[in-house]
Amino acid sequence: MIVRKFTIADASFERSPGQHGDVFAGNLIDERHGGPITIGYGRYAPGQSIDVTLAVDDVMVVLEGRLSVSTDAGTLTAGPGEIVHMPKGEAVTIRSHEEGAVTAYVTYPHWREPSSAA
Repeated sequence: MIVRKFTIADASFERSPGQHGDVFAGNLIDERHGGPITIGYGRYAPGQSIDVTLAVDDVMVVLEGRLSVSTDAGTLTAGPGEIVHMPKGEAVTIRSHEEGAVTAYVTYPHWREPSSAA
């Protein structure tokens, strides 16, 4: 395995699976590369919201803007430099604020099935 470095310019963004809003993910490392995790960037337009029950453990690092993550236990808001961990099985609502948001993420294991890989 090689050591690699990425920037957001390396990401090819796609609409998040099952979502219809302006929320996009750009995987850089995933099941196609043979490792156990997915690494990429997320881009949220202003005022977007997604609801998902997590099939994986998901860690987001907010790079720009702000996001709120709501669960049955409450809501937290994260801004630049802050990290959010969302455990597998948790039902969450992720909402971007008026400035939108850019994140980096790591999931374990991969968040999509290999059969849907391009």
